[in-house]
Amino acid sequence: MKFHVRSQGKSVGHTCPGALHKAMSSENERDCFAWAARDPSGVLSLYKFKRRTVGEDDVSLKITHCGICYADVIWTRNMHGDSKYPLVPGHEIVGIVKEIGSNVSRFKAGDRVGVGTYVNSCKECEYCNDRQEVNCVKGAVFTFNAIDVDGTITKGGYSSYIVVHERYCFRIPDDYPSALAAPLLCAGITVYNPMMRHGMNQPGKSLGVIGLGGLGHMAVKFGKAFGLKVTVFSTSISKKEEALRVLGADNFVVSSDQDQMKALSKSLDFIVDTASGDHPFDLYISLLKTAGVLVLVGFPSEVKFSPATLNRGMRTVSGSITGGTKMIQEMLDFCAAHKVYPKVEIIPIEYANKALERVVKRDVKYRFVIDIENSLK
Repeated sequence: MKFHVRSQGKSVGHTCPGALHKAMSSENERDCFAWAARDPSGVLSLYKFKRRTVGEDDVSLKITHCGICYADVIWTRNMHGDSKYPLVPGHEIVGIVKEIGSNVSRFKAGDRVGVGTYVNSCKECEYCNDRQEVNCVKGAVFTFNAIDVDGTITKGGYSSYIVVHERYCFRIPDDYPSALAAPLLCAGITVYNPMMRHGMNQPGKSLGVIGLGGLGHMAVKFGKAFGLKVTVFSTSISKKEEALRVLGADNFVVSSDQDQMKALSKSLDFIVDTASGDHPFDLYISLLKTAGVLVLVGFPSEVKFSPATLNRGMRTVSGSITGGTKMIQEMLDFCAAHKVYPKVEIIPIEYANKALERVVKRDVKYRFVIDIENSLK
């Protein structure tokens, strides 16, 4: 019996049955099962594709958990006009190493590993050299919907496995639950990084947190772990009990209450602003002490404030996104040492479409995490 294997449309001659079986088995092992969006409706359904083969610097991990971020909504629904379909979302990934490349020294098969919002960078610029790869001059390669160095489009963690350069993988500390580690890789680092950069880890200082969603609740948890006095600002009084009793905030303010807001004038050392809806910046900046810092991690449609509000108090307004590889590993180790755990709702992959709808409606406390291992078959 004669066999032919096709390569770029050409016959490459005879292959014995055993060799063909081995080649087909190798190909099948590269099959990756995922849930993907096919168009701007954002509706996810089962999808099969092939990951790249494991390179000498790569780690292949079987995904066990993946957090759901609002970014998943943005790109599955083409809200920025640059979505590349089929699109597999997910950039809060935790899994178990199943294979490593010949140059990999930091991980071995069986290790628990996390992957965050980016999977490559130039590795040569000043920011990469300083382990701040998210700020790579040539642009970090995001975990999904980006073009990797080999020309392929990256596909995220709503999938059975992923292959990533070891530099962009993080060791999950022993005894830290995988389902809880996943949200740290975006929501956690997004607030931890600027808090560390601006010295918000000084016990006794005062912190304001605007918004109490996935990012906001992590800012509260880090603030308390750092020994700060934490005030939560929200548009909804319904979040008061949760903020104070469950998350441990010291104070809760309804931001539309002018008397409560005026009472806090010039009282805060720091503010972490996680709100993406439009809101009045002058009002919040006026709550800062002299030389106070407001860090914006949300994405409102515009930021407007009077220069006088800033200049008269020597105040600072800063922006931030996730963080470099050094800071991400530091954050994971800090969370394990200080028992900082996000609050999550664990779901099967079949619930992902409903979960994304609930994210849009802000109906989650405070992060969905997909149990990939037990539901994606």
